[in-house]
Amino acid sequence: MKVSKLFMATQREIPADAEIPSHQLMVRAGLIRKCASGIYSFMPIGWRSYKKIENIIREEMDNAGAQELIMPALLPAEAYQASGRWEKFGPEMFRLEDRGGRSFCLGPTHEEPFTEAVRDTIRSYKQLPVTLYQIQHKYRDEKRPRFGVMRSREFVMKDAYSFDVDEQGLDESYQIMYKAYRRIFDRLGLDYTIVDADSGAMGGSGSQEFMVKSPVGEDGICYCDACGYAANEEKAACNVPAADTSAELPVEKIHTPDVKTIEELMAFMNAEPSEFVKTILNDIDGKIVAVMVRGDREINETKLKNLYDATEMNLAAFDDVEAVTGAKVGFAGPVDLKKKIEVIIDNEVSAMKNFIVGANETDYHFKNINIGRDFTPDRVVDVRNAVEGDACPKCGQPLKMARGVEVGHIFKLGTKYSKALNCVYLDKEGKENPMIMGCYGIGVSRTLAAIIEQYHDDDGIKWPVAAAPYTVIIVPTKVNDEENMGLAGKLYDELTSMGVDVLLDDRNERPGVKFKDADLIGIPLRITVGRRAGEGIVELKYRADGSSSEVSYDEAVKAVRELV
Repeated sequence: MKVSKLFMATQREIPADAEIPSHQLMVRAGLIRKCASGIYSFMPIGWRSYKKIENIIREEMDNAGAQELIMPALLPAEAYQASGRWEKFGPEMFRLEDRGGRSFCLGPTHEEPFTEAVRDTIRSYKQLPVTLYQIQHKYRDEKRPRFGVMRSREFVMKDAYSFDVDEQGLDESYQIMYKAYRRIFDRLGLDYTIVDADSGAMGGSGSQEFMVKSPVGEDGICYCDACGYAANEEKAACNVPAADTSAELPVEKIHTPDVKTIEELMAFMNAEPSEFVKTILNDIDGKIVAVMVRGDREINETKLKNLYDATEMNLAAFDDVEAVTGAKVGFAGPVDLKKKIEVIIDNEVSAMKNFIVGANETDYHFKNINIGRDFTPDRVVDVRNAVEGDACPKCGQPLKMARGVEVGHIFKLGTKYSKALNCVYLDKEGKENPMIMGCYGIGVSRTLAAIIEQYHDDDGIKWPVAAAPYTVIIVPTKVNDEENMGLAGKLYDELTSMGVDVLLDDRNERPGVKFKDADLIGIPLRITVGRRAGEGIVELKYRADGSSSEVSYDEAVKAVRELV
């Protein structure tokens, strides 16, 4: 491809709404174009990289024995209603009606249609196992789309589904996909970590995420160097600490005028945050629930949502807080609260003694509150986020924390969908049994952005060869010089005939402009045809490490052959 004919527009300025490097560089390098919040077009340069990632995924899925098909993106409501997810997805699901009033959605994920397809096709155990996959657009009405294609409302996913006769078969299918995913991300050159994860709206008995380490990642990763434990922050278990054996002290009611936050209380009472317990009221599917965690801890929304199998959860409205507690926001506490609403405490709180809480009275707090004597919770559960230094739930050593971007997720679904949609097979005795399912997803567009997060510098993208839109760019410094352009054209023709993805920057621009664009787009190898063109000498420059050298024409061709 000649750059003069390439549909591309690069930018020197960082877009105002782009917060992270991948979003900034994808816009600046002309890979994507914003259509609306969370909705992007892929331009030719970006589409080429996207297709290379997609093809690697397809090759490894095919090699693993999975069969590709394609499902509609517009799907009828009935299957999602049968599985319970029509309600479970809540406002994230795009819903619509046709002119006849029938309900549809834009597919947020495709467990239901795949299950129906297998149900209507397979009858006997002899036809199992089978794994099917597609590479398809997904739609979720994200509350806050951000970070470009990292968290968008329309995105592309490779989703696969395995169907087996028993749990042993599922374990085998799961391992096949696990190994295929490792090959995919290894081929793409990603530095990733595999972590235990929450199954979320997909359900099932267990899951793992493939997380690309990145300081801008939306997900927290908890890991232990001592034993190898790793989990998504949403999933990471928090141990119950040793119980405080201190004697119970008399309750004191403290006047705390206009003191609401933990920080204000610390200063006012000259106490550490670990001496406080926050009582936070949440609206869980319309039910107000009090949740208590230590003053320096945060509620894990995923754990809490799973506890109630909730569709939607938010902090309780101010009016609801005041109606339940009888006090302004900031003074909620557990004493006598159980008479009105359910009270749950984090398991860490269960080990505490003589802690400080709100008094359910404006401008007052209680000191020396103890469980059992002063209040009794309805439930004691693990409902907080793990933090750095917490004891590893596997070996007890201190946990470490990092940030990551989820690029792949594999689930053991079991019979959640096969039972709901009557997806059964006949065993050797002719008895019907529900199929045992697995689910395996890779965010294709998100993976592209994750690669850029790990491969970039101040000048632009530094594509690994496997995902680069073009492998080589030839830059003649004098497009009006016959000798210069002749050598560049000869090199372009030979590399093209070899099947190499190559660009020829034939624009009548200054060399510096061409070099900046090549670096911004991230082409792995730049071949500059300059002052020594008459001698058949060109300059090679590798984007990965910035190394450069002058070589002969034949050596340049050899270097490209080795690169690809």
